[in-house]
Amino acid sequence: MAVATGKSFASRFGVHIAVFIFVAIWTVPTLGILVSSLRDKDQIIASGWWNSFASSTQTEAGRLPPASAQVEKDGKFVLEGNIFGDDPARDISAFGVKSSAPTQYPAGTTADLGDGETLQLNADGSFVMTSTKPFEGERGQRVYYASSAPPKFTTDNYNTVLFSEGIGRSFMNSLTVTIPATVIPILIAAFAAYALAWMRFPGRALLIAVIIGLLVVPLQMSLIPLLKLYNGVGSFFGVPSKTYLGIWLAHTGFGLPFAIYLLRSYIAGLPREIMESARIDGASDFEIFVKIVLPLSFPVLASFAIFQFLWVWNDLLVAMVFLGTEGDQIVLTAKLNALLGSRGGDWEILTTSAFITIVVPLIVFFSLQRYFVRGLLAGSVKGG
Repeated sequence: MAVATGKSFASRFGVHIAVFIFVAIWTVPTLGILVSSLRDKDQIIASGWWNSFASSTQTEAGRLPPASAQVEKDGKFVLEGNIFGDDPARDISAFGVKSSAPTQYPAGTTADLGDGETLQLNADGSFVMTSTKPFEGERGQRVYYASSAPPKFTTDNYNTVLFSEGIGRSFMNSLTVTIPATVIPILIAAFAAYALAWMRFPGRALLIAVIIGLLVVPLQMSLIPLLKLYNGVGSFFGVPSKTYLGIWLAHTGFGLPFAIYLLRSYIAGLPREIMESARIDGASDFEIFVKIVLPLSFPVLASFAIFQFLWVWNDLLVAMVFLGTEGDQIVLTAKLNALLGSRGGDWEILTTSAFITIVVPLIVFFSLQRYFVRGLLAGSVKGG
């Protein structure tokens, strides 16, 4: 008995450790994307998101005033001011006048630049540059410095992404594609699943076998033939090929085999007595389906809705083929892919766009997750 108890405890402990590892693997990158999307652009470049709540140190370059700003004091020509201008919210730790040695002199010391010129750059950004000869030239001396800035968080990245980069429009396009492409397969598959589970007709077993066989057909293999067929039908009826209707039908076709298989397994496991009692009371198949089967099948419907929504929302291939990349049709994943090419170095834009992309699936999953496992496992023991 003690041995069995010890094995049970070890098994539960191992499961908890495995769950913790999987949660950490998923949560840590998501948290990193969220934090990075709220950080200042310069701080993203200077340090990782795990250092976002500490002061960040970065090397920057600035330029002193031109020769026209010099004044003469005690026989020397002087340039004074603050290198930060009106925003001295940083502390300088070191400075230099060469890109190869940007931190050559500690802040507050006086650097001898040669030819009678000296430069003192203080921690608050104030500087004094002196020379025994008048300064010349229209451009001032370039200065490099290492500065530390307090953590800075902003929502400007979201304003830029949603209203300037076109992500807001792509977000609506993705919703326009995803919601109908999730609802339509559920409606069709629910009727088909009930018929295959509780109605007797010739060829029923063969039809079930065909549906199961379609589960193993790779999407990539059927994509081009389906596109040719759709374009042919569209040309015959004079309908444009790159429309929302086309991508709705494509996602419906790709999602139906799994939807019918999953729903049939669940519906076939419903108590036979309920169906027979309803038939004795004079209920038709449609009334049984609407008033009995659908309410009892909500967990499995929610499970498939999660699967289909996540699949369609994150899809790039089908959207690129059946919808295109025009501004009024491009979906969120395609827009994010385009930003990787055009704004690949702007991490604040990419992380903000990525978080906007994942926030809707997160809401959908956590809203329906209590039905998820119940819907997947309810029809796994018995079936018709």
